[in-house]
Order: sequence, then structure tokens, then C-alpha cells
Amino acid sequence: MMDAPQRLMAERGRDVHGIIFIRMRQNEIGETGALRLRRVVEPRMTSCDGLQAHCTRCLNTQRWGGSVTLMVVDAAFMSIGLNYFTAVVPAVAEYEQWMREGQAPATLKQLAELSYDALAPLWKNRRSWHLAREVAACLVRYDANDTDALRSWASTAPLETWKQDPVGAVNGVGINTYQYLRMMGGVDTSMPDKIVRRVIASLVSEAGVVLPTDDDLALIQTIESIGRITGYRPIELCWMTWMIQSEGKTMRMEKYRDLLQRI
Repeated sequence: MMDAPQRLMAERGRDVHGIIFIRMRQNEIGETGALRLRRVVEPRMTSCDGLQAHCTRCLNTQRWGGSVTLMVVDAAFMSIGLNYFTAVVPAVAEYEQWMREGQAPATLKQLAELSYDALAPLWKNRRSWHLAREVAACLVRYDANDTDALRSWASTAPLETWKQDPVGAVNGVGINTYQYLRMMGGVDTSMPDKIVRRVIASLVSEAGVVLPTDDDLALIQTIESIGRITGYRPIELCWMTWMIQSEGKTMRMEKYRDLLQRI
């Protein structure tokens, strides 16, 4: 079985520029630092068996059964900072049931015209519904097909100037929601939220290497660098930071491994 760095090289084949970039970053932190970084990352990733498949579905825009409407609703609910697995996921699952029964918008076009009063019994936060409606209204301009619309937007959505993007300019969309949507639209990146920052900073410190984690954009770039060094995708490293957290006495990955296959 190939280890993570070997897997990355196999996937890239003759991607000489990618290999050069890895060597440049390794030179910055030293070969010993790169080795220590791999050693601290590997056991965390190994404990998250099944996460790679989930992240692949995410990058293929296949979360929530491929419903982009549910992905946008998911992002809108998550944007207010509630616990993802105990608050957001059950609410999105309930929305999915309403959608199947014809009681909630099923397409981005319909979501862009949602009525707060009709959906408030399911989720009372008005800000979330405003975000969902406005993001949907932005995305429908890219393509009539919902999946193609999200992927078309994500493929051109900038990171450095994200606030100037139509989706980034929506009231309530911060960099985490923006990055979350980009990930579900096929962009292999990460979210600089507080958990991601804390875990990545801890890994960097444990490895004894100097990589920035304080600034949002710098953190995203650091995760990309760690990915290139360790062979794991940024999206996998991002999700790993969430899934190694504990709820009660159980690690989230153990508790929600089966659920990840559905969402």
C-alpha cells in the first residue's frame, strides 16, 4: 500500500511543477521538519478512515445526494455557528423531507424566491434564510443546471479578493461560508475556522516547524503546504480537524462515520 506522499506523486504522475513546489516548501522547513510534519499528521489522518471518500464526494458536488439546494441550505444553517452534527445536519435532513413533500424549494431558482414565513417553522433564523436566498440568486446566473452553476461559480471564485465576489458580498457570508461553498463546488481548499486554526497550529508546533496560522489566508496557504508535504488534500486536512474532536467520550469520526456517507 502506498503511503500518502507516494499516493500524491502517483496521482500527479509527471507533474514536475507540483514536485518542485513540494521540494521548495520542504527546503523552507528542512527535510527533517517535513518528516516531523508527516509523522504528526499521519496518525490523525489514519484515525479518520472513510474521510477520503467523503471529501471526494464533496469535491464532486455529490454531498446530500447531489442536491445543490441542500448544500446551500447546509452552508446557510452552518454560518451562524451552531454545532454541525447536532443542530445543522438534523435541520437540513428535515428540510430535505419537506423538499421531497413539495413544502420547500428544491432547486436554486426556487430557493432564490423562498418565503421566510413558509420555512420559519423549520428554522427560525432569518439571517440564514436571507443568506440561502441571496446565494442561490447569485448562483443561478452561472448556469441553468444547479450542479453546473455551483461548480462554474466555484471554479472562478477568487480567494484573495473573496469579499468582492458576488457570493462573498452576500450579507452573512464570511470567509468560512465562502470556502465551504467553494469546496462543495469542487475546489480543493480549506476553511480557516477556529477549530481548523487550533488543530493546524498544534500540529505545526508539535512538528517544530514554522508555518503561519494566524491570518485567514495564510492559514489556508499553510494547509495547502502541509497537503503538498504530506500527500493529503487540503479538504481532507480541513475535515480531519473537525472529525478528531470529541463529543462526549467518542471521537466524531467514530460517532458520525456512517452519517458522512449520506451527507
